[in-house]
Amino acid sequence: MKLYEFMGKQIFARYGINIPAGRVAASSEEAADIAVELGEVVIKSQILSGGRGKAGGIKFASSPGESKQYADELLAGTLKGLKIEKILVEKKVRIDKELYLSITVDGTTRQPVLIASASGGIDIEDVSPEQIIKKYIDPQVGILPHFCREVSRRLGLTGELSKQAVELITKVYRIFRDYDCELVEINPLVISGEQLVAADAKINLDDEAQFRYPAGTPITEDRTALEKKAHDIGISYVELEGDIAVMANGAGITMATLDILEHFGGKARNFMDAGGGADTEATAQALEILISTKPKVILVNIFGGITRCDEVAKAFVKVKNSMGIPVPVVIRLSGTNEQEGIAIFKEIGFDSFDNIKDAAAKAVEIAKAS
Repeated sequence: MKLYEFMGKQIFARYGINIPAGRVAASSEEAADIAVELGEVVIKSQILSGGRGKAGGIKFASSPGESKQYADELLAGTLKGLKIEKILVEKKVRIDKELYLSITVDGTTRQPVLIASASGGIDIEDVSPEQIIKKYIDPQVGILPHFCREVSRRLGLTGELSKQAVELITKVYRIFRDYDCELVEINPLVISGEQLVAADAKINLDDEAQFRYPAGTPITEDRTALEKKAHDIGISYVELEGDIAVMANGAGITMATLDILEHFGGKARNFMDAGGGADTEATAQALEILISTKPKVILVNIFGGITRCDEVAKAFVKVKNSMGIPVPVVIRLSGTNEQEGIAIFKEIGFDSFDNIKDAAAKAVEIAKAS
């Protein structure tokens, strides 16, 4: 679960991490009032996505009037496809240098890892590996002072700034541990005179650990309306930006299907794992979700283990009879009741392919011709 920047900074403040003065606003009038108090400000769109600066979601205002104007513009629009409902208005901080600091979970070693760089900011993804500091953390030991001092030294910090960095790293790890985080990130971590300031905050929490969250932990909903609808009926679904809708059963086979589409030059409209053992009703609901996204073609890749191929086919019959299927469908079936499923699909005008490569190539061909 992702937290909005202002929520992350509220947590930072509780742990004594230095953040810019500021408040959240839901209207341009509120933004102007905050600017009266703070002077020159930064107005930051609050959405559950990164890359806001490059996308135009962060504005610098030198007066309350300018703050109101920018707030009006941001609150009236969307950013990266997401509606902007709140903005964070903060006092503009002098930036002498931008650093990067985060703690996340390394999926390979299955342990926390601290990542830092003396080259932070909006282009952190382009920083060369030689400029990245990476240190693994033993959860049984935690972070000790010598660990923090080494990171501070490698960041090039000395004196008062080094002392602050040691304290900051310790606090970031405490947040990571206390809130069962998947990620705690500060980018940029700003050197402003003799102060280290967390100019941004990104915190991702582990959804499965919600029962352990500290009291008062904010909760957000970062699913789109369609993703939430799919979740409510027990289907794993993520919206993507392509034009080929995908239905598969199992996370692994779904990811492989997306990769095969990429191989043939296609782009998936979604990730959909319809799950093992999905019945006719659940599969029909999943298909209705795919149709609602108005793709150029639907690619179905089902390996019938617990899921029966004939149940999948019956779902398509149900949807075709009730609302119609207005887009081409490319099908690959294999496994339990495979022949029965293929026969049902043939009755409603859909042929099946023997292997996913041929099916994916056909789906891409149809999408490109549309």
